[in-house]
Amino acid sequence: MQKIGEALSAVEVPKEVPITKYPFLDYFKGFENVTAVREIFGDQTSEVLSNLEVEFFGSRSSFMGVSNEDGHLLVNANYLKRGDKLSIYLDIIHELVHVRQFHNGRELFDENYAYVDRPTELEAFGHAVKEARRLGLNDIEILEYLQVPSLNAEQLRRLAYNLKVRSDSVMSD
Repeated sequence: MQKIGEALSAVEVPKEVPITKYPFLDYFKGFENVTAVREIFGDQTSEVLSNLEVEFFGSRSSFMGVSNEDGHLLVNANYLKRGDKLSIYLDIIHELVHVRQFHNGRELFDENYAYVDRPTELEAFGHAVKEARRLGLNDIEILEYLQVPSLNAEQLRRLAYNLKVRSDSVMSD
């Protein structure tokens, strides 16, 4: 035990480190003019997006999210590099709904609900699905968008059902 104490007293490990954030609109240009985004924020769209910060991180497992600390956007740099533009676009719309929810005081990660039943997720996915339909995607293409690695077939089926996306034509037991 003495060796552990000596080793740990010889080093310094910070408890808090600065997080580098950037203005959202410096990297995601034109989103203030997107109808789906204007539906999320209304008349405050330009103001919200002008004040929104984005933090880029490197990871192989996650895509995007919203900080539960201060509501800034978290974006995986690898996803930006390797993901398809349509999925990234729809994910940004999804996450911007979470930004609004955070600023309205909503609990983003309410563990009383399964992910596919969580009201905040259904609202966010709902906006993305509405935009996907506006762009002309059919239910099969929307289902492909909804198919994230963390969901099994039953969860995907339930999410699709909750969002009124037909899954029966591509998902059978």
